[in-house]
Amino acid sequence: MADDEIAEIAASVPPPTATFLLTCEVNAAAIARHVERTRPSVVQVVSHIEVSEAAKLAALLPATRRVQVIHVEDARALDLIEGYAPYIHAFLLDSGRPGLAIPELGGTGRVHDWGISAEFVRRSPHPVFLAGGLSPANVTDAIRRVRPFGVDLCSGVRTDRRLDPNKLSAFMKAVREADQEQS
Repeated sequence: MADDEIAEIAASVPPPTATFLLTCEVNAAAIARHVERTRPSVVQVVSHIEVSEAAKLAALLPATRRVQVIHVEDARALDLIEGYAPYIHAFLLDSGRPGLAIPELGGTGRVHDWGISAEFVRRSPHPVFLAGGLSPANVTDAIRRVRPFGVDLCSGVRTDRRLDPNKLSAFMKAVREADQEQS
């Protein structure tokens, strides 16, 4: 989607609903320019950027909420908490593989190790959202095991790459079931 379309959508969303810009930019100046062009309330950085860039971004965009995506490939994901935590407002755990020749940064439909994700939630000083292969069939178990602040979904509620209302309804029912268990 073009930045002018993103800006138009972001401007049309009334408070208190947050608008998220997912950006694959990897340096603070480029991310800040992307945010300035689109004016979301939250920027979600989908690549593992250098911690020094996260610090610069916090200085450049103090009024914009910042979510750092962590791609949980193995337990080394836990080592990223301390570096990013001073500069972000939340984490999102996903199943991408940013180190590939053609990086995968989300929407893979793959589940990652929820044991690592649960430990990440326990250690994080910030809210943690869970993504990565979530579907109506597994989201209740994911919430029980990981206890995230929230969930993020993409491919698990689509059929032929289009949003499937039946899958979305089943997903929301499963989330409510998990929420009732935790209450």
